[in-house]
Amino acid sequence: MVDFPITLEAVNAMDLGDFVAAFGDVAEHSPWVAERAAEERPYASRQDMIEAFGDEVREAGPGEKLALLRAHPDLAGKAAVAGELAEDSRREQAGAGLDQLTPEEFARFTELNQSYTAKFGFPFILAVRDADKQAILDAFTERIERDPEAEKAMAISEVARIIGFRIEDRVET
Repeated sequence: MVDFPITLEAVNAMDLGDFVAAFGDVAEHSPWVAERAAEERPYASRQDMIEAFGDEVREAGPGEKLALLRAHPDLAGKAAVAGELAEDSRREQAGAGLDQLTPEEFARFTELNQSYTAKFGFPFILAVRDADKQAILDAFTERIERDPEAEKAMAISEVARIIGFRIEDRVET
């Protein structure tokens, strides 16, 4: 087990197994992203590492992208209520206040999650760091009106942002 934060020098020195153990969860339930990003080492900076992970997400095949999107939990969804979120997701959602919704807010999130997933085939994904409940709801209602291909591209972009935040939390500058 790695104690975070760690230095970039330590990241670059890790063998593949240790690297995937340390970073395989930054892309929700998709360790293949870390496996591929590891091939881009040595990283010259933390930003280079973030970009390597983002490139792997953006360059993945259509099926891989869809699986990656579908691996994400609903915001304020059943997994959150049941306490089944990955630790990063739990912390991020709690930071946005999604663990303290009123019954009315929870009902609204549930309705939006169901409508969004029915339309796009994957859950609504937003990097919720520095967002509050209202900003998330506003983004939800705006994005649910988008064209499916444009929204898939937006969701992939949000996944890359989430990965970047998670790497920032783990790797020193």
